[in-house]
Amino acid sequence: MGKIILRLDRVMADRKISLKELSEKVGVTNVNLSKMKTGKISAIRFSTLEAICEALDCQPGDILEYVSEESEEAGQ
Repeated sequence: MGKIILRLDRVMADRKISLKELSEKVGVTNVNLSKMKTGKISAIRFSTLEAICEALDCQPGDILEYVSEESEEAGQ
């Protein structure tokens, strides 16, 4: 089975926005955003995803990436 990878760190770097600044714009704690940034979460609310996309002026697909099992095996 494949998996979803969060690319929040990449989008934040592209937009030159800090964790603290994004946290203030989105209304999510630094700790929770940091977990998202490092991929240490198993779920995300649509309302949070919407707020992040609005703050970063991006689409959900810019933040979320699906990697199939075949891709994972090829990369090893």
